[in-house]
Amino acid sequence: MTGSEVPHAFRLAYVPGVTPAKWVRIWNERLPDVPLTLAQVSSAEVFGVLRAGDADAGFVRLPVDRTDLSAIPLYTETTVVVVPKDHLVAAAEEVTTEDLADEVVWHPLDDTLGWEKLPGQPAIERPATTADAIELVAAGVGVLVVPQSLARLHHRRDLTYRPVSDAPTSRVALSWPQVEPTPELVEEFIGIVRGRTVNSTRGRQQTPPQPKAKRKAPEKATGAGKGGGAGARRGAGAGKPASGKSAGKNPRGGSGGAKGGGAKGGGAKGGKPRRRP
Repeated sequence: MTGSEVPHAFRLAYVPGVTPAKWVRIWNERLPDVPLTLAQVSSAEVFGVLRAGDADAGFVRLPVDRTDLSAIPLYTETTVVVVPKDHLVAAAEEVTTEDLADEVVWHPLDDTLGWEKLPGQPAIERPATTADAIELVAAGVGVLVVPQSLARLHHRRDLTYRPVSDAPTSRVALSWPQVEPTPELVEEFIGIVRGRTVNSTRGRQQTPPQPKAKRKAPEKATGAGKGGGAGARRGAGAGKPASGKSAGKNPRGGSGGAKGGGAKGGGAKGGKPRRRP
């Protein structure tokens, strides 16, 4: 990718409840030259945003229409019921939909759970949003069943939530428009979400680290070095006998040195041994 082809930013949409911070941090570490911009979009609108090209990719809730969108399922959320802290349900660790049979269960228009049959008693009307339904629960009117991330998103001190073991679940996925070939930056983000390492061959090519230059070993001293060098030292000591041994000593005790040669100051002439004082 040439410098002129690098977009100003990578646009990422996400639905309420999803927290993309971890993936954004990795992106900023790997591609500091390409800013990533975030846009929170409702679950009902996010697919239109992707199809219109207003986002390069997005975290969505399944199902996804695979006609023109691709998707990678990421994880399944726990479903919980939101109730006031003094509600009987708050005393349990987990409940079933049967435990909610006598409760008014709100079903907001932006519901993400795809119920076949709603639990509890039917409400008179449907709140416009999950946030509106939360306000009704806080007022002591009915309960709300949602993915756990939405319960956390709309947390209030006077409310709590408990898992519902047999309720439908919500699955979160990464989705992007089907284009051939897949844009390079989309491939890069797919790799981050899938946990590919920075050295992966997929996506944007990273600049390989340059090998460090090897340090040259110091050259050994030659004969021209100090004190005449090793060669000179070897030449000077070539005629010296080994330590503790006499040079040229024959088995009969006589001196076997060169003729006329001997110890310092000259040996006795004629091969006679030198007298001791």
